[in-house]
Amino acid sequence: MKSIRKPVAAGHFYPGEASRLATMLSRLILEREEKKAVKSVICPHAGYIYSGQVAGQVYGSIQIPETAIILAPNHSGYGEPYSLGDFSSWQTPLGEILTDEELANLLLKKSGYLQKDKVAHLKEHSLEVQLPFLQYLKPDIKIVGLCLSGIVKDRAWPEIASSLTRSIQELGRPVLLVASSDFSHEDNPELARENDRYVLQAIVNMDEELLAERIEERQVTMCGFGPVIVTLIAARQLGAKKVQLLQYTTSADVTGQTDYVVGYAGLTIE
Repeated sequence: MKSIRKPVAAGHFYPGEASRLATMLSRLILEREEKKAVKSVICPHAGYIYSGQVAGQVYGSIQIPETAIILAPNHSGYGEPYSLGDFSSWQTPLGEILTDEELANLLLKKSGYLQKDKVAHLKEHSLEVQLPFLQYLKPDIKIVGLCLSGIVKDRAWPEIASSLTRSIQELGRPVLLVASSDFSHEDNPELARENDRYVLQAIVNMDEELLAERIEERQVTMCGFGPVIVTLIAARQLGAKKVQLLQYTTSADVTGQTDYVVGYAGLTIE
């Protein structure tokens, strides 16, 4: 039975009309002449006026394959803790994106944690805001959507990462891993930047254990730590050797408001 995941962030985090959305994406995405083949990217998921330029720089710099696995945090707390979106397609103002059913089935077979689920995804914006960027650059892309909740040092992360690796290898074609995460949420912009520098150093070093330690040490309010940890492990297992930070900014850099700031980072893993 066909099941379509309807957009909930359209008209709020990004324009709800196709023409306005396409115009905005054309301005945000800085397409490079030579695009990199990467295993993974880390992109923010705030409203496009805040973090869209960071995401656009990342997506404009990479080759986008036929399929992407998008790993997003669970902000609502609803649904399965390790949720694989049980939808035949994902709708945006630009049209529908089909689920890669072959890859989804492989993941479900290989992971003891991932479960088919709709509830975790119904109100979750952090996966949805990635879709128009991918769709604009590759209209026929297929995805698998994961919504992950858990603790920083969760035994599920290595197992889920291994299931991603083995599934992609069995699939036999390139798959882009997209870790959706904002970074620090603080009422002190300098503290946000300092904490983000601290955890970004661990990410650039491809050291997920150090990343988890630093998040716990400073109680860094990074919402997508699970997706990032899983992606780091899987990308390394798939042969990635290097992480590059393309851009870091905060909401204060955009709005000038410093009473509450959120950090945004765009990275490629190749």
